[in-house]
Amino acid sequence: MNQIIRKHMRNCCFLLLTFLTGLFYFCFFLVGITFGITMAFTLVGLPILSYVLSATSKFVQYERIQTKVYTDISTYDVPSRSRPQGGLWEQVKTELMDGRNWKAIFWLMLKFVIGLICLLCVVLFYVAPFIFLLAPVMYLWMDITFVGMEIRTFGASLLVMLAGVLYLWIGPYLGSILVKWIGGYTRRLVGSFVRNQ
Repeated sequence: MNQIIRKHMRNCCFLLLTFLTGLFYFCFFLVGITFGITMAFTLVGLPILSYVLSATSKFVQYERIQTKVYTDISTYDVPSRSRPQGGLWEQVKTELMDGRNWKAIFWLMLKFVIGLICLLCVVLFYVAPFIFLLAPVMYLWMDITFVGMEIRTFGASLLVMLAGVLYLWIGPYLGSILVKWIGGYTRRLVGSFVRNQ
């Protein structure tokens, strides 16, 4: 029983981490690429652009490790990349022309949308059941509406609490399905990055 609770807590943490990393990737690439391109005429943007594009392999490696730790889903190894030779402009040109960078950026920025879904599912699958369990206490101090029905009696609040017990049992298993789906997404992300080398 203790192992099952730990697994569900790990799944909840993984879903929250998916939201946080998705938000980070979206902001990092949006700001980094936009700033690098707009400042490229002053030559300040070229090193920024080169750094942002070369960081994709590190982020893909991090996603691979995070998925293995939290979900135990194995993926391909991401080989380390050597820094392109030549001057600054040759390095930027090499990074810009590498199609793997752009595919990985697309997959990583898409994690923001997946992360929003994960955040919503954490609230629905892990937080809402505990709130439903507190309905017999909470209906006295606040207005509670459950499935369009106002809870004003103790009997109705017990019905909501029963729904919370059922949801407490079903929600974590739905969360496990979502975690496996995200693990498969990461496997495809890493696979597309590695196969195009």
